[in-house]
Amino acid sequence: MTTRFSGNIDGKNVIIKKQILGLCMSDDWSIAELSKELSCSIPTITKLVGELIDEKFLEDMGKQGTSGGRRPSIFGLNPKAGYLAGVDVNRKNVSFAITDFKGKIVDFQEDIPFVLENTEESFNALCDLVRKEVHAAGIDLSEVVTCGFNLSGRVNSESGYSFTYMLGEYKPLAELLHNNLGIHVTIENDSRAMTYAEYLTGCTNGEKNMIFINVNWGLGMGMIVNGKLYYGRSGYSGELGHFPMLSNNVICRCGKLGCLETGASASAVHRIIGEKLREGRSSLLSAKYEKGKEITIDDIVDAALAEDVLVIEVIEDIGSTLGKAIAGIINLFNPELVVIGGKLAATKDYLMLPVKSAVNKHSLNIVSQNTAIKFSKLGNKCGALGACLLSRSKLIGII
Repeated sequence: MTTRFSGNIDGKNVIIKKQILGLCMSDDWSIAELSKELSCSIPTITKLVGELIDEKFLEDMGKQGTSGGRRPSIFGLNPKAGYLAGVDVNRKNVSFAITDFKGKIVDFQEDIPFVLENTEESFNALCDLVRKEVHAAGIDLSEVVTCGFNLSGRVNSESGYSFTYMLGEYKPLAELLHNNLGIHVTIENDSRAMTYAEYLTGCTNGEKNMIFINVNWGLGMGMIVNGKLYYGRSGYSGELGHFPMLSNNVICRCGKLGCLETGASASAVHRIIGEKLREGRSSLLSAKYEKGKEITIDDIVDAALAEDVLVIEVIEDIGSTLGKAIAGIINLFNPELVVIGGKLAATKDYLMLPVKSAVNKHSLNIVSQNTAIKFSKLGNKCGALGACLLSRSKLIGII
């Protein structure tokens, strides 16, 4: 099972089978329930579910408990259909997950040292890392039916190009990864992958319109609109970090001035704390700074949780700026749910309280009163898990 349904010439049944699998990604269903949901006859659904079982996509889960009458069989994704691998490439490390086909994590490794560079050596090292981690999990690479790679910045998942990370002769990165690993590969923007994971398995509760804010070294955003991941016209939606909102005269990594990322991201926290330490402000980070050692985002998070006054002060300022931006997003989109994830989410209420305060101050109450704001339920697993789940959906062809 390594090809999409799109290779099947029976177009109408292909669409229905994709819909069945899409429904089964979040729950198990009976034939009658699928028939009602998809407005198809029971004989048609029975036939197509049987084909999906033969193709190893679905399995019969047995009889469903009811209060009376005959108990129907229910059907769900077959966890043994193959493994999914997810690679979440961060600034200086990689998180790696392997799940069964149903999306249950069977192995997760966090903060594997790795620096992504535009070199052949870096590319080969990334592919070797995947082989090593799959082998360490006791799985043969041939059992992995698809592998998703998350990258920050401008990623076009449809064409397979990354316009942030390019290698030698300009070919689609997804194609290069596929040729090296010999398995189905997808690439995706990290914030969109995190959004998808949170929507399918995280803190959602039936919401169909959701915003995910990724407060990492950069600042990204993903959107679920009417239950679908939103890409935009050219596939580059969600560049929240480059919204021209500030007047701090700080040059963004994109080369422009005024980008929100320069005042509401982990890199902004890192820069501002460095400036204040140079001014002589006292902090739990002072000793490390004075020795010339690198201060990491994890160090900053740890200092905040240890009630470091300087770090909390900076995070509160960042939270207020981010909250003002979120207020604008709520006014524009009126979502049911806003989820905040990424490294800085680990600072908990030190970030959330100023965010909510700014939202209350700057949003229209009639618009924001029914919008919940939560932290990611999946935490540090969100990116790698999202890479697995989104790659599965693209393998099947439902995205």
